[in-house]
Amino acid sequence: MTQAYVNAVTRKIIGAAIDVHKELGPGLLESIYEKCLIHVLTEMQLKVLSQQKIPVFFRGVHLECDLRFDLLVEELIVVEVKAVENILLVHEAQLLTYLKLLQKPKGIILNFNCINIFKFGQQTMVTNLFAKLPKGY
Repeated sequence: MTQAYVNAVTRKIIGAAIDVHKELGPGLLESIYEKCLIHVLTEMQLKVLSQQKIPVFFRGVHLECDLRFDLLVEELIVVEVKAVENILLVHEAQLLTYLKLLQKPKGIILNFNCINIFKFGQQTMVTNLFAKLPKGY
């Protein structure tokens, strides 16, 4: 596992999101974009898990909570699918918390309610786990 590999998967995810957005446009529900994105990523031979529970441990105790991520791609990258006016700080905090709880190196917020996903509808975030990976060029 290298930073280069994680970044390559990130580019594929963003490319898939651009394809979905080009076909559907803005204005639909998050769940529709999520299903379409899963379809495209699966066509690209990427492993995708969706709507799985996130384990929550508090003071050494596993708590049964219904906290779920939208997508986990290649068991590395958490993807949060949004269809909102703007990506807010609370969305960033949500993704960072998911990354921490799941111990994953990178996450992406994809907002399909925009004119151009590449310019305005995506935001990537990394954790210290990413920084510890070899560069791998």
